Amino acid sequence: MKLRGISYIIIALGVMLTACEVDNYEPPKSILEGHVVYQDQPVGVRSNGVQLELWQPGFELFQKIPVYVAYDGSFSAALFDGDYKLVRLRGNGPWVDNTDTIDVQVRGNTVIDVPVEPYYTVSNETFQASGNTVAASFTIDQVNASRELERVTLYIGTTAIVDVNNSIVNVSLNKDAIADLNAPINLSLELPPNLSGRDYVFARIGVKTSGVEEMLYSPVQKIEL
Repeated sequence: MKLRGISYIIIALGVMLTACEVDNYEPPKSILEGHVVYQDQPVGVRSNGVQLELWQPGFELFQKIPVYVAYDGSFSAALFDGDYKLVRLRGNGPWVDNTDTIDVQVRGNTVIDVPVEPYYTVSNETFQASGNTVAASFTIDQVNASRELERVTLYIGTTAIVDVNNSIVNVSLNKDAIADLNAPINLSLELPPNLSGRDYVFARIGVKTSGVEEMLYSPVQKIEL
C-alpha cells in the first residue's frame, strides 16, 4: 500500500512538472510587419480577405504560417527569430500572380514590404457630401492589360473597414457604361435613412477585375455630412 501511494505521488509530481514546462513556454516576441505595395504605395484590399504565407525551412514540422492582410494593405505576425520564406498565394489578391519566394530574416522587430502588380489602380479620388447625397470622382489606371476591367463601386459604411462585405450602401458602374477609362469617373448615391442622420460616414472605391475574385480598393476616407 505504501509503494502504491508513493507511485501516485511520483505520477502527480510528473504531471505538475509537465504543467510547469507548459506554463514556462516562451511565446514568439519578434514582430514581422509591413505592407503589400505597388510603386511603394500600400494596396487596399478586403479586410482579412487576402493572405500571405510564411514557411520556416529546417524544422521537422514544415508548416505554413498564415499572415492576413488588413484593409489598408498592412500585415503583421509574431514570430521567433529565424529565416523564413514568404509566399504570395496564387489567385489570392487583386494583382498578377507572382509565386516567387521572398527570403525574410527575422531578428527582433522586422519590417518588409511585399511588391505586387495590380491589374488596375485608383487615383485622384475625391468625395463630397451634399445633403443626403455622396458623390465620388476618381480615375482608373490600367497597370496590366492581361485582364479587362469588370466594374467600379462606391462603398459607404459606418466604420473605417469598408469593402464588399462591410458596407451599408453602394453603387456600381459596369465597364460597358464607362465611355473612356482615361477620363474621370463619377458615382453618386443617396444615403438611406439610417445613415442620413449621422455626422459622418466612411467611403472608398473598389475596382473589380474580370476573372479575379478579390477587389482593389482606394484608401478609406471619412466624409463629414
